Amino acid sequence: MSLSDRIIVIAAKVIGAISRLFGLGAGATWPGEIAITFRPNIARSLASELSDGVILIAGTNGKTTTSLMVKTMLEHIGDSVVYNITGANLLNGVVSSFIHDADWLGGVRANIGIFEIDENSLPIMLKYATPKRIVLLNLFRDQLDRYGEVDVIVEKWKKALSHLPGDAEIILNSDDPGVAFIGKSVKGKVIYFGLNDSSIYLKAKEHATDSTFCPNCGMRLTYDGVYYSHIGVWRCTRCGNKRPDPNVSKWSSPLPGIYNQYNTLAAVALAKSLDISDEEIQKALHLFVPAFGRQEEIVVGSKTVKLFLSKNPAGFNASLRTVLDMGAKKLLLVLNDRIPDGRDVSWIWDVDFEILTNRHELFISGDRCYDLALRLKYANLCFSKPRIFTNLQNGVQAAIKATSERETLFVLATYSAMLEIRKILIGRKIF
Repeated sequence: MSLSDRIIVIAAKVIGAISRLFGLGAGATWPGEIAITFRPNIARSLASELSDGVILIAGTNGKTTTSLMVKTMLEHIGDSVVYNITGANLLNGVVSSFIHDADWLGGVRANIGIFEIDENSLPIMLKYATPKRIVLLNLFRDQLDRYGEVDVIVEKWKKALSHLPGDAEIILNSDDPGVAFIGKSVKGKVIYFGLNDSSIYLKAKEHATDSTFCPNCGMRLTYDGVYYSHIGVWRCTRCGNKRPDPNVSKWSSPLPGIYNQYNTLAAVALAKSLDISDEEIQKALHLFVPAFGRQEEIVVGSKTVKLFLSKNPAGFNASLRTVLDMGAKKLLLVLNDRIPDGRDVSWIWDVDFEILTNRHELFISGDRCYDLALRLKYANLCFSKPRIFTNLQNGVQAAIKATSERETLFVLATYSAMLEIRKILIGRKIF
């Protein structure tokens, strides 16, 4: 790395420290934004300092959990990892992670980088870094006002990934038709992960299904079984395109929920490609602690609150099924429509709220609490008399007060709402 790049890193590092010192922010993006302004290609310069290269993990759901699992595995075997711990997953967030981890001489201290990347920003990131390995988890409708439909992202990914070198390894979800199809057009080695467990097929398809047409010929896909949304064992009866057999399919997840089984399989597939032994993988998973807001457990007095980030139809449905399987009785549902969430909240009509019953006590809050209340009314949940709070702090306090010491309050919230709830409960949004 050149002297001028080191000076830029040091200056940005100082700015980040000042920002945190005076409570102006977590320094998760501004240092990187400043560095990019002075040196647009600084991400490539920083990545070149990593002896074991860069790993990128992209997808709509599960990026944070999967990348943290991999980080846990690598640190368990002694690697030094630079990682976007705050969840800032655009280019400026990745550069900020390098800057935060760098020493005060501007040098990169880690030997390997693991970065979760926003699905729409993956093509941009690939212009400034050439990963040795890349993991693609899934694609669901998310923030339609910014990203558009799933097929648009698939095409962007295919075009961007076509420039990867032949020695790159691409790890794909075989059960997501659009993601799996990318494996046919990339140069590098392809590894697939997916489930092989017919006992957990859904009895009926969810309303929120996004990629049910063949990415090769456009024919409606036939499913032998669906795990959630459009994720399952699929095939096309017209052109013969079908779900690839997964290389990794059986590993126990440290977290409940079928979506976390996929996160675990993705992390394990990546770990195996890095030649980490099964024994070390198992030990690391046993030590795994979930990221903020992703089944994070917070003790408030003598009561327990569990946070589930739920930001799109597929994710919300998965969270709902998971908390109900865990015996949830008290639920706080929070809907915001800020920039990190996406302004369009029409997606709530694709969430299967109908699976809730009169056994569940509901609390509703957030900037769009009345939109959510209306959706629940149409789900015929008026009998449960959900309590609505326009003030989030009041809603959180009321839900906790109504929760007994023998119960857990389950909170399902969009991204900005989840951060605000953490601040109410523990005094800070992230760390």
